[in-house]
Parts: sequence; structure tokens; C-alpha cells
Amino acid sequence: MGILDRFSLQGRVALITGGGRGLGFEIARAFAEAGAHVVVTGRTAATLDAAVAAIGKGGGSAQAAAFDVADINAGRAVVADIRGTRGRLDILVNNVGARDRRPLAAFGDDEILNLIRTDLLSAISLSRDAAEIMKAQGHGRLIAVTSIVGEMALPGDAVYPVAKQGLTGLMRSMAVEYGVHGVTSNAIAPGMFATETNAALAENPDVLAFARQRVPLQRWGLPEEIAGAALFLASDAASFVNGHVLTVDGGMSARM
Repeated sequence: MGILDRFSLQGRVALITGGGRGLGFEIARAFAEAGAHVVVTGRTAATLDAAVAAIGKGGGSAQAAAFDVADINAGRAVVADIRGTRGRLDILVNNVGARDRRPLAAFGDDEILNLIRTDLLSAISLSRDAAEIMKAQGHGRLIAVTSIVGEMALPGDAVYPVAKQGLTGLMRSMAVEYGVHGVTSNAIAPGMFATETNAALAENPDVLAFARQRVPLQRWGLPEEIAGAALFLASDAASFVNGHVLTVDGGMSARM
């Protein structure tokens, strides 16, 4: 098998949470272009339908599953449905990340738990269920989209880094537990990406000046620039990469 063939996802089935837009959509589109059937999830059916249409227009195979990842039972039902209809699940990308920028003292306990449920518990549950399918297959890829904020905290943003660091721990623990079954577990830690969610920030002159100062490439990342990292970790080209965090931040975390 040639090296480029090892990046093929032909015949694979992938589930990407938060796949209707932003980084999740670019990951889904890349996987579909590489030959996978992708299931994109999110809370808004119209957004997911548009994503599926765009992937289909590019020649890819996709379907939508609208649900809130905070609803653990709904997530389990989606995984079971994929197994029942497709007969397999090869790749899971946990990409959802809710954020609430406030000082820790401003949070009530329920607000903290709600964020942790969305950003971390949902990924634990989906990864557990997906990993058992992959274990039976003898092959699988678990990928969590974390953040450099998991290692580089800022004031007034206390809960989000906790969840992202938790995702790193999850991937490393699953790498150890499921690696023997042919299932690899890795994380991608993005830096500053100009997604729809960050559009206003990306156009803010002060924030743009900050990016030029802190990011060696002197710009925000483009959403499509996450796709190559995800495709690598999902493919056979990364067959011996397990328990790793792949940072995609233009060098921001390397700079003092």
C-alpha cells in the first residue's frame, strides 16, 4: 500500500459531533472526500441538512443526526442506530465545546455541571459506546477536539479549560485501555481559528493585533486547516499514533 493510500477512509463510517459548521464541518467534509460515510450531529436540523447537502454536492456520503450531546441517552441511541444501519462505526470525533467566559465565582454549581455535561461527559459516554463497537471490529479511531486553552488558561474562563484537559485525559486513558484491541485514541488541540462562532473576534482589530503578536504565523487559522490533522489521525497513516495530542495553533503555544 502506497503512502497516499494509507490516508484513504474508503468504506469507513465516521461520527462527528458538532459537524454542521466550523471545525466539525471541515473535518466531516475531509473524511467524506477521503471515502468515509459521515454522520454529522448538532442541535439544529437546518444547519445539519445544509452540511449534508454541501458534502453531497462535493461527491461525499453523509447523513444528519440532530440531538443535543448533553442528552446522554440520545447520544447512545445515535451510536446504536449507526451500528444497526451501517453495521459498523470506525471513527468518532468529539468536537462539541460550549464556552462561558466568566470568573469562576460567578458560576453556580448547576451551571458548572451543565458545561461539564456538554463538554466532557458527553464525550466520555460516546467514546465508551463507540469504543466497544470498535473493539469488536478490531479497529477504530477515537479523536477529541480539545484546545490549547487546556494548557494555557486565561482569566475569566475557568470551566472550559477543565473540560478540555479532561478530554486529553480521556483520550490518553482510552489509548491505554483500548489500544490492544486496535483502537487508537488521540486529541487535536486547536489554537485561534476563525470559525463562525469566532467571526466577530477574528475581525476585531485588537484581537487581530494580539494574533499577530502571539501567533508566529501572525494570523488566525482557517477552519479548513484543521482537516489534515484530523484526517491523519483517523487514517491508517497514523496506525502507531496513540495517546497523542496534536497541536494545531500556528506555533502559538511554542512562543514565550
